[in-house]
Amino acid sequence: MTLQRLDNVLIVVDDLEAAKAFFIELGMELVGETDVEGEAVGRLLGLENVRATLATLRTPDGHGTIELDKYHTPEPVRIGLENAPMNTIGMHRIMFAVDDIDDTLERLRAHGAQPLGEPMQYEDSFKLCYIRGPEGIIVALAQQLN
Repeated sequence: MTLQRLDNVLIVVDDLEAAKAFFIELGMELVGETDVEGEAVGRLLGLENVRATLATLRTPDGHGTIELDKYHTPEPVRIGLENAPMNTIGMHRIMFAVDDIDDTLERLRAHGAQPLGEPMQYEDSFKLCYIRGPEGIIVALAQQLN
């Protein structure tokens, strides 16, 4: 059996509307939103009394998908990673290819995005920028230069 593809990345958020607006401004398309609950969902997740709203967003090329989950019950758990530095162990960022980093960064600032550092150019190939968005989500932006 071989791996077929990466299907999606899940991000649990508290403010679903702000997170959706951020990723839509980035250029993703909202492809669906649904509520899930019940005993079967709880068994799948190893939680009790699950009730959540899920929003699925897709990249323009149709290959990348993010699932944003807002748990109504049980209460979401915060473990203090909203401001964690990049060298904290665990998964930290999602990278997107963009046409224009400066324009993208400017548009995302209206949704609370803050650069982690300064954008940098890697040789003559790429311009890179790391930003922190809603819920402390770190997004890397990559602009191909040639």
